[in-house]
Amino acid sequence: MIPFINVASLGGRSLFILALCATASAPSWADDRPMMAPRVPADQIEQARALTSPLPESADTLEKGKALYEGKGTCVICHGATGRGDGPGSAGLDPFPRNFHHHGFWRHRTEGEIFWVIKHGSPGTGMIGFGSMLSDDDMWAIIQYERSFSGGHGRGRHMDENGMGRMGPRGPERGMSPAESDCCDAESR
Repeated sequence: MIPFINVASLGGRSLFILALCATASAPSWADDRPMMAPRVPADQIEQARALTSPLPESADTLEKGKALYEGKGTCVICHGATGRGDGPGSAGLDPFPRNFHHHGFWRHRTEGEIFWVIKHGSPGTGMIGFGSMLSDDDMWAIIQYERSFSGGHGRGRHMDENGMGRMGPRGPERGMSPAESDCCDAESR
């Protein structure tokens, strides 16, 4: 329960500090951005969804992806060593970097969309494009490694004809912010 504060008894400076604290303490998801919405521009989404990895599913590709994720690709800085979006560079980012363990991330995107975001960046986020730093094969290898965090959700699993997937259990306890969980239907709770 929030205690009652007699605003009339506060001086102008105290009222300003109270307002500043209330604003600063608002959670990063309070603006209800649709976090599961595609990050690829609408005029390029079909082309991105059609992309598929040319690399084999193999231990060698996975190892290359891990080396790139932790090194040249710098993914580990924001997404963290375990892919939960909690790397040292994630502090202060709004929205937070993606949590690759979350099933919704993999169910709502094709690997082509993920490739597009790595190559071109994600407007409205801290994710920059790496197309000038990494080869296409490097990016596909990173995606294969990132998918290893997913617990079996990957490559557009459960995708429908529009490239979107059905959601399973949802909510903040499953790695989704309230804004992300608002996108899901009631039957998936």
